[in-house]
Amino acid sequence: MPAAAFETRWLTPADATAFQRLRLAGLRASPSAFGSSYEEEKDRTLALIEARLAPSAEQGVLGAFAGAHLVGMLGIRRQDGLKTRHRMALWGVYVEPAFRGQGIAQAMLAQAVAFARQVPGAVQIHLSVNAANATAIRLYEQAGFKAYGTEPAALLVDGELHDELLMQHRLQPPSTPAA
Repeated sequence: MPAAAFETRWLTPADATAFQRLRLAGLRASPSAFGSSYEEEKDRTLALIEARLAPSAEQGVLGAFAGAHLVGMLGIRRQDGLKTRHRMALWGVYVEPAFRGQGIAQAMLAQAVAFARQVPGAVQIHLSVNAANATAIRLYEQAGFKAYGTEPAALLVDGELHDELLMQHRLQPPSTPAA
């Protein structure tokens, strides 16, 4: 299949239906790739999904479009806690199988890292990925993420345990404490 032209942009509440369609497709097709499940998300209301897609200066969901069709997504958000606000979390990365290998995930990752660099006080981005997903691990490594640990048996999917590789991308050095 020839490479399709695509564009990326931040999703808005108006994209809720397309987001939910792609999110549920990803959860069904690759259940061991996500901490959430199809069963948990299939009955979420449109209002809840719209709220999830409301972009802010500290979070957003990127979408990749082939024409008007949403074919990829990636979420990024700042951690809430006072002691963890220096951390951004990458979540929900998914590209439809027919559109993989065309640079879509790389483009979204680059945009997410650029976004995180603009968040005041953000020092690093964290993610977890199925330790058996060599393709995704390679993608993250190429984007500058480094593994720092493994969480054994992090997910239980259809009776099978899956380890998660923990990765981070350092955006800037931590500030030095005042003497």
